[in-house]
Amino acid sequence: MQQNRPSAESTYTEWQHQVRGGLKPLQESLVPLFQETQLFRIYSSTLMPGLLQTEGYAAAVLRRLAGFPGLPFDDSAEAARARVERSRILHQPGREFVLLVEESVLYHQIPEPETMAAQLENLVTASALPAVSLGIVPLATRERAQWPQETFHVYDDTLVSVELISAEVKITQPSEIALYLQMFEQLRSMAVYGAEARALILKALEALR
Repeated sequence: MQQNRPSAESTYTEWQHQVRGGLKPLQESLVPLFQETQLFRIYSSTLMPGLLQTEGYAAAVLRRLAGFPGLPFDDSAEAARARVERSRILHQPGREFVLLVEESVLYHQIPEPETMAAQLENLVTASALPAVSLGIVPLATRERAQWPQETFHVYDDTLVSVELISAEVKITQPSEIALYLQMFEQLRSMAVYGAEARALILKALEALR
């Protein structure tokens, strides 16, 4: 496929190559990009966005990668701490975070119930941050403008990162970025925010009890 060949406009990098130094260095490698970015737009249909993950939730997610091909050792605990440290950018001035998740993400119990409950409580707290806009696409949405898509991140208007099972695709072609931004806005139009979003989170939290 065209996207499998690195070019000036897109790169396809297998995860097994990215994790050769461990999971913690992979988390830390994103810090410069985060520091350079002012507007983050993130959509996830599977997991809590990394920027909003608690250390317990992140550790549970990263532990699932312990047997991934190319990973030399299990440093998931250290990687989880690095991910949370990276998320301090949420409190730095001059940045905006527009985050979208499918409601089903609130019910995907990757960690044990206590850790999942703490993650949902953190989601409520994070959604109230001035720089954060959290949208949740309800399960009950009818006649969706778009079906659930693969997780993708848009950094300003210059880079899109798409997470596949085997690899990460980074896109810099303006016309392709425009397509992802159009998709993001369509997904965003179906989401609920503020009190409605918090009500969905609290409903998922109650389901754990």
